[in-house]
Amino acid sequence: MKKLTSLLLFALIISYANAQEAKHTFCFRGTEFMLDGKPFQIISGEMHPARIPTEYWRHRIKMTKAMGCNTVSVYIFWNHHETQEGVYDFTTWNRELGKFIKIAEEEGLWVILRPGPYVCAEWDFGGIPPYLLKIPDIKIRCMDSRYMNAVENYLRHLAKVIKPFQITNGGPVLMLQIENEYGSYGNDREYIKKLASIWRDNGIDVPFFTGDGPTPYMLEAGSLEGCASGLDSGSSQADFDLASTINPNVPVFSSETYPGWLTHWGEKWAKPDTASLYKEIHFLMDSKKSFNLYVIHGGTNFGFTAGANSGGKGYEPDVTSYDYDAPINEQGQPTQKYFALRNIIGSYLPKNKKLPEVPEPIATIRIPEIRMEAFASVWDNLPIPIQLVQPKPFEALNQNQGYMVYRTRLIGHKSGKLTVTELHDYATVFLNGKYIGKMDRREGINTIEIPETKEKVPVLEILVEGMGHINFAQHIIDRKGITDRVTLNGMTLMNWNVFKLPMDDKFILNIKPSTNIDKEGIFFKGKFNIDKVADTYINMSNYIKGVVWVNGNNLGRYWNIGPQFRLYCPAIWLKKGENTIVVFDSHLTEPKTINGEESMD
Repeated sequence: MKKLTSLLLFALIISYANAQEAKHTFCFRGTEFMLDGKPFQIISGEMHPARIPTEYWRHRIKMTKAMGCNTVSVYIFWNHHETQEGVYDFTTWNRELGKFIKIAEEEGLWVILRPGPYVCAEWDFGGIPPYLLKIPDIKIRCMDSRYMNAVENYLRHLAKVIKPFQITNGGPVLMLQIENEYGSYGNDREYIKKLASIWRDNGIDVPFFTGDGPTPYMLEAGSLEGCASGLDSGSSQADFDLASTINPNVPVFSSETYPGWLTHWGEKWAKPDTASLYKEIHFLMDSKKSFNLYVIHGGTNFGFTAGANSGGKGYEPDVTSYDYDAPINEQGQPTQKYFALRNIIGSYLPKNKKLPEVPEPIATIRIPEIRMEAFASVWDNLPIPIQLVQPKPFEALNQNQGYMVYRTRLIGHKSGKLTVTELHDYATVFLNGKYIGKMDRREGINTIEIPETKEKVPVLEILVEGMGHINFAQHIIDRKGITDRVTLNGMTLMNWNVFKLPMDDKFILNIKPSTNIDKEGIFFKGKFNIDKVADTYINMSNYIKGVVWVNGNNLGRYWNIGPQFRLYCPAIWLKKGENTIVVFDSHLTEPKTINGEESMD
């Protein structure tokens, strides 16, 4: 027995010694990143778990490694994990952040985390929960106590998830970003310091970094002493020298090197010049500077998660696809750009070292034409109204996404120029149940002519769609619906009935069929059978503007202004045998066929 005890003790000592030997270290030494005491060049590819089905996480991570990356960078979207105030979810489907980090570790990649609280990312409200917008005078990304209370709660819950995966605890997480491109927005350095303090107080002890554009004012306002300086992007030695001058004695790296770019509705697909990209990668590799490709794989803005910018005529909503012209396309296929970058990065490998083989592609299918039928009218599915003296935005009524109907009776003026002040974002207008036109914030259209009617007290209805909350720059406080007032010939219209239409899972599940459908705002429904389950793209080119659900899963928005006419549907949302598709269209009154294609093009 004594001999057995000694053997067990010896085995435990050896096991402990091996564990200690396997534990890595990561730190800054002057301007160098140091891994296990040696200078380390981070070659990172960014992707976002929230934009990728969990079932494909490992495939996308393998693709990243096969392109030559040693690290994966991850934006974490606060509003994806706190969809309701005070309710946090880090365990279901693609919210299981710990699972993603573990897969990256299993595949031999390091991890960089970018948890916000603000991230931009062309994601709704830059990741900030829209429920905060129900506070009329809320200020964000600063020391407003109401905002900071919500931030502290989020960071405290998130820290519990992150803590075990830090390199200091034997995990793969090397670094964590403090805020995001803060120098493009504000200059409250106490706010940045407070965020760092909250992380430290909650057990996050890996090194920090900030990320800003390579300009003096952005770096001065956004960088923080002791944090590495990320550049969005760092494409020349002058960019790196500037950052080192403003925040000396810390590493500088390109935290966002752009292989692609975002696309808004109504634009052509963004296809940036590749020559400048390849030149930048050669510069970074030749000079052994660390960098992160934003993004190596974009994924999809499923549901109502796509954000918007505030350029153009004041509002530029993002398309549903986040393909981003990235090296790995929306469906996970390697592109020509992928192989070009793989060749460049691979050429810097030591002799006798090779990159892993590129993983096999995910299967796709084509689905023949699906016959659709007019199933239900939104007007037969209105809930009990909320009575208001004047309209209020969605968030004030505890709704963050979807649609809302505003209804009133015309007393006094009964025809003429109708104006919706600060319409957010798209509306179809009805008089006595008849469609009379649309309004579109994107085009700066917020007026319509109300025709004369024989009705003594005409009924006005405005069906408003809230599209993506603005995710960047000074107009980020962006409430949805009718956010100010409605006037007819200058007279403010009072006394409204407001109907909430969140178009969430519960609402769609409980749609009641209609027997008489003769008014715009129709749900169309179809069924199709397949004997093989694979990825597909639902072709919506016959429809006008709306949202698509397959087997209850929200694929996102479509719009006939393009450039996107096909919505990505992953295999995990399909099943062998019968499948159901539901479409809500704001304009179409007759059903049209739909089919599934094998690619976006």
